[in-house]
Amino acid sequence: MDAKSTLEVTNSFPFPTVDLPPTDGHHDNNNTPSNQAAAAPRNKANTVYQTEMIKKLREVNVDANNVGWYTSANLGNFVNMNMIENQFHYQKELNERTVAIVHDVSRSSQGSLSLRAFRLSPAFMIAYKENKFTTETLQKSSFRYQDILHELPLQIHNSHLLTSFLHTLPRGSTSTSTSTTTSQNTPNIPHSLSEIPETQPGPLAPNFSTLSLSIDPFLAQTCDNLLEAIETHHTELNNHSYYSRSLAREQAKITAWQQKRRSENAVREMNKQPPLPEDEWQRLFKLPQEPGRLEVLLNSRQVEQYARQVDGFAAGVTGKMFAVRGNLVPEKME
Repeated sequence: MDAKSTLEVTNSFPFPTVDLPPTDGHHDNNNTPSNQAAAAPRNKANTVYQTEMIKKLREVNVDANNVGWYTSANLGNFVNMNMIENQFHYQKELNERTVAIVHDVSRSSQGSLSLRAFRLSPAFMIAYKENKFTTETLQKSSFRYQDILHELPLQIHNSHLLTSFLHTLPRGSTSTSTSTTTSQNTPNIPHSLSEIPETQPGPLAPNFSTLSLSIDPFLAQTCDNLLEAIETHHTELNNHSYYSRSLAREQAKITAWQQKRRSENAVREMNKQPPLPEDEWQRLFKLPQEPGRLEVLLNSRQVEQYARQVDGFAAGVTGKMFAVRGNLVPEKME
């Protein structure tokens, strides 16, 4: 529901899974389960299912306005062509205010729910619609990889009904008697530590797990993903360098051919012969096609995402290391 400048998401539902037919041994990258799931929001059958689901939600008096879609990610690996195509489909077909909510399952497994909301920028919507991601176009428009996605502030809260239900849930089992007292109402003081009853600490009780100096287990995996993304970036740069060299060679051949044709026409003109056409090089030579720069932009945005995650993972460990620096660094000899 779109209320003034706030977009409220009150309900969500998954698309039905599609059973893929058995293959005959040939590998089809477009028919893999991962690609089928990534393209689910654009599937015509799922579009019909989405319309029917919203209709049924409206019948039970639930907010039934489609405001976007959601997807899951692993360690922030969500900036790819599938997400761009899905979000472009929603912003183009439904409403420019639709959002994509990304749920990072790896970060959520650590105990803190990780939800982020994104929307394609208007400049990227225009460029993607025209499909012009050449070097010349990007230089003229001053388009950068930071301008692809706009992250929106996200606030999560429970409904009043759910909050009331959580308050009615029974608490953990306590000791058999709330207050261990004698018949004279005098407190029963334990004589040793073993006699103190064990109590289960609450979720907000202080604990020593936050003082652990071990490195975050997801930090190493994020660094590996970062290095892989950087290698992909270098590969794309090498492809563009190869294109630049091929273009320079073809242009040199065209220039030499044009100079030769001008010399021939000068001789023919002196002999009072008709000149030969000088635009024949377009049929004889074929310029190489420039590779699209969209993949480079998306990969650069993904590298930035990984770098921010490494910074966030390392910040906590670095603070602990500075706290115990006195015990780790040997004292200077006077």
